[in-house]
Amino acid sequence: MNAAKKHTSSSGRRAELLRIACRLFAERGFRATTVRDIADAAGILSGSLYHHFDSKETMIDELLSSFQDELFGRYREIVAQRLGPRKTLEAVITASFESIHKHHDEVAIYQNEAQYLAQFPRFGYLEERNTEFRELWTSILADGVASGAFRSALDVEVAYRFIRDTVWVAVRWYSPGGSLTPEDVAAQYLGILLDGIAAEPTS
Repeated sequence: MNAAKKHTSSSGRRAELLRIACRLFAERGFRATTVRDIADAAGILSGSLYHHFDSKETMIDELLSSFQDELFGRYREIVAQRLGPRKTLEAVITASFESIHKHHDEVAIYQNEAQYLAQFPRFGYLEERNTEFRELWTSILADGVASGAFRSALDVEVAYRFIRDTVWVAVRWYSPGGSLTPEDVAAQYLGILLDGIAAEPTS
């Protein structure tokens, strides 16, 4: 096997091991999943797994950082379009549901494990991402209040916490293979968030 083919084969195997680890971390929890569990699910010996990753911490680090890099890159693209507060909010919420769809297991892992992982120096970027996330979303809301797009009495901090929690908790019930697309969920969510659920009064 030449060097190029060997590298491709190794990269493919590495990606496969990451997918297996991702599923197990999401289903069982990071702390409850051992390197042997991952190796067994992959049909290899634990020692063979160490040819690709030096620890399960390295695996979860790569999973979380990759999905967050993609998500925050998308957020920055949206903000750079200068769509105005309402359209920007709609776009970042839709992008968030798309991320839940595309990276369902990674989002579940983050929701379940971020607080535990954040105590270790190598995962310090998780808190940095939290700060960036908060600043992004609260600035959209504050700009909306200042421009008149959102209610003047809106409590930006409360609104931010409400939106953050209700969007990302969807990972617990949303099924990527189900009848609803992420765009369907985003449209319903935005309708409730921006227009409410009460029927219009009849004259």
